[in-house]
Amino acid sequence: MWARVTLVALIMVVLAACAPVAPPPVAHKAQETILFLISGDPTDEAAYRTLADAFMATAPTVQVDLLNIPSGGDFRRRLAADFAAGAPPDIFLINYRRYGPYLAAGAIEAVEPYLARSTQLAREDFYPQALDAFTWRGTLQCMPQNMSSPVIYYNRDLFAAAGLADPAADWAWADFLATAQALTRDLDGDNEIDQYGLGIEPALVRAAPFIWMNGGEVVDDPVGPARLTLDSAASRAALQWFVELQTVHGVVPDAVAEAAESSESRFLNGRLAMIMESRRATPEFRAIDGFDWDVAPLPQGATRASILHSDAYCMAAASRHQDAAWRFIEFANTREGQSILARIGRTVPSRIDLAEAPVFLDPQARPVNSRAFVDAIPEIRTFPAMTTWFDIESAVEAELEQAFYGQLSLDEAIRNAEARSAEFFQ
Repeated sequence: MWARVTLVALIMVVLAACAPVAPPPVAHKAQETILFLISGDPTDEAAYRTLADAFMATAPTVQVDLLNIPSGGDFRRRLAADFAAGAPPDIFLINYRRYGPYLAAGAIEAVEPYLARSTQLAREDFYPQALDAFTWRGTLQCMPQNMSSPVIYYNRDLFAAAGLADPAADWAWADFLATAQALTRDLDGDNEIDQYGLGIEPALVRAAPFIWMNGGEVVDDPVGPARLTLDSAASRAALQWFVELQTVHGVVPDAVAEAAESSESRFLNGRLAMIMESRRATPEFRAIDGFDWDVAPLPQGATRASILHSDAYCMAAASRHQDAAWRFIEFANTREGQSILARIGRTVPSRIDLAEAPVFLDPQARPVNSRAFVDAIPEIRTFPAMTTWFDIESAVEAELEQAFYGQLSLDEAIRNAEARSAEFFQ
């Protein structure tokens, strides 16, 4: 709690002291440099550099300096420190689940009025789920550039070697588990698992779709939540099924095995049959040349459900280059701009026209079944819009991870999560 309050307080103090001051008038258009902060792997960085170069070719008076902080944790610390120091980036790319502290501090310049004046973009161009995720008190704060759902990436060669057909579009939880069990194998007879059937992160963002599929809820009221509801019968049953993938069925690496080698690395090396991930994994997986792979939708429960993964371009309220920053954001969300990232495979476009176009649904590029991402859009839900949501999610995940790896009972983890998160609902 203290760390969160300190972050927000620091940002608010600095913003009060360093409110943007209108620059003196100049007689001519000066060269402007805007700083764009992201967090991603080398493929991500290359994609956004391509985007920045394409923009600068259309706007020769604007220089875009791209800064990539590969570690997500380091990125968040750097962003908080820059705001606290009164020197934030002009634009930063952030997930809707993590921008709450900056909203609370008034550190974001809302893009709603810029979008309303734009001659290149219209609200109707974009999926409403993505826009809603970055809307606070009726105002669009940041411009969403993607809207992925999680899917199941699978190794088609391992499926074929085990005599298994590709996953059906309507496979159920039982089919999913049976497939993972069939593909979890000791290949050399030493009583150690060499090939796991499934990689899945013990995180609320991974468990939530299964809670919703089972008729449960994460919170008591999606609009104005007052508490978690992980202790309801439907939510608890879904979490039990989720946790038992590791603790009972052993189809997911345990804590020791995951620490030794990540599930993503195992999939890349051909020793993991399935992994639950969003579209962000696609560029790295496209480098695989040792086996064939594709994606399948999440297995179905009592109903269909998925969860939004979306990043947006946010402008700093303290930026002295907001018009130039918006020009970049505007370009990045035109058909041309979003097409650049779509071709590289990094994003499911937030533009409706592009998500349904060959630039994204390219049958010559893996995954062949990219339509699985589009077909999941009607089922997508989001976590609540709260400035403290990141704190709540972090409290839950600390407990859920221990239950997933058998270090706590699920009931203990749920009780602890509710106790630790209570203050953030106030």
